Amino acid sequence: MFSEKDLQQIKQHGLTLPEVETQLENFRRGFPVLPVVRAASPRDGIRILDAEERDRLTSLYEKSADRLKIVKFVPASGAATRMFKELFAFVNEGVRGKGIDRLLENIRKFAFYPELEKLLPKDADDRTIVEYIVSRGLAYGSKPKGLVTFHAYEDGARKAVEEHLVEGAAYASSEGVVRIHFTVSQEHMDDFKRLLAEKVPHYEQKFGVRYELSFSVQKPATDTIAVNPDNTPFRQENGSLLFRPAGHGALIANLSEIDADVVFIKNIDNVTTDSRRADTILYKKLLGGVLLDLQQQTFTYIKQMDEGKADLQAVARFIGESLCVKLPEKWDEALLRSILDRPIRVCGMVRNEGEPGGGPFWVGNDDGTESLQIAESSQIAEKDLPLMKSATHFNPVDLVCGVRDYKGRKFDLKKYVDPRTGFISRKSSGGRDLRAQELPGLWNGAMACWTTIFVDVPITTFSPVKVVQDLLREQHQ
Repeated sequence: MFSEKDLQQIKQHGLTLPEVETQLENFRRGFPVLPVVRAASPRDGIRILDAEERDRLTSLYEKSADRLKIVKFVPASGAATRMFKELFAFVNEGVRGKGIDRLLENIRKFAFYPELEKLLPKDADDRTIVEYIVSRGLAYGSKPKGLVTFHAYEDGARKAVEEHLVEGAAYASSEGVVRIHFTVSQEHMDDFKRLLAEKVPHYEQKFGVRYELSFSVQKPATDTIAVNPDNTPFRQENGSLLFRPAGHGALIANLSEIDADVVFIKNIDNVTTDSRRADTILYKKLLGGVLLDLQQQTFTYIKQMDEGKADLQAVARFIGESLCVKLPEKWDEALLRSILDRPIRVCGMVRNEGEPGGGPFWVGNDDGTESLQIAESSQIAEKDLPLMKSATHFNPVDLVCGVRDYKGRKFDLKKYVDPRTGFISRKSSGGRDLRAQELPGLWNGAMACWTTIFVDVPITTFSPVKVVQDLLREQHQ
């Protein structure tokens, strides 16, 4: 199937032939659905913390922060194309929907309007105004969301990436150092670095901190081969194979390389303004406190096992009640230890108010346990979709991760991925249809074998910008 030239291309991509053959087999067989048992709900997988617990756990995080290496991890490589899809349709095809009317009627309310106004030709008509937002002028349609101006302030507007600097200073500082890691596309790396080099001194002075910023790109070795509709390798006009980025699940490799004790993960577009940020800061610290509290007890039990002093019944109760893993009727010390000795993620979950997003579920595992997972609708069998509709909460991507073991060693996060949870999508290249394969999602299958804890957080911590008109919501004004 593969020529010597193909094998060289595979090797240059950082892939091996067995890896590519596995990808081809995935296309032929497809991926199995997730064995969901039921949706997690309050007090059945989703922790509801009272005021006393919130105070205790927030205090625990605040007192511990200076002895920890904390990193804020922000996936920021995605282009803003979908954010401006309706605008492109208006400019390129003349399709004018209600969203365009709303945009133009409120154009002066957008934080980017002063920048836009300077670029617009005199007497610009509606189409020209929109064109100067997406393809000319601001050219936001070809930029990542992180470089779009989101919010207006008296001392100047801020782009989305700047709001993560502000957030980081509020809850991810350790001994005055704020470490933030951005995953960006190679083509926009210089733009991010240029903007942040210009802005960082201002925020360091404003908040009395020092920023340590780092960047990475999605690794070519995480790309997947594309195939034709008949599952044979897709070849480009020059006869070469086509490899495509395999979705945000590929970022588990980037996350694995982060040197940290605690990692906060949050999407680039989920930010709000200073006046509405208090809940975000409070609940980030709270989630961090939940993580540290569970880690302390988990590490204690593992050390007791090492010394032969563990009360296994107490360990089993802790696993069931605090780590949210339901044990089979027959379990042994080896199973208990395997559950304790894993990376831990604490995930904020927001009450379901109709926003898009995966949901929290109980899932059956090969070892006979049931544990918590974040699942997307594409992972769930049609017969189980009513379970998703019954979910009380959804996933806003609000994670705090413990990535070291009880001896302080970094976990190899790639060992905790469930490779069965990828999915196949339909794409095209050069006008030809193809099938593409995405790796298990970063907060779905890529963390399937982690210990997962869900905590109820308020909707005020969730302010995503999926389409440009979302910037007119009160959370962004």
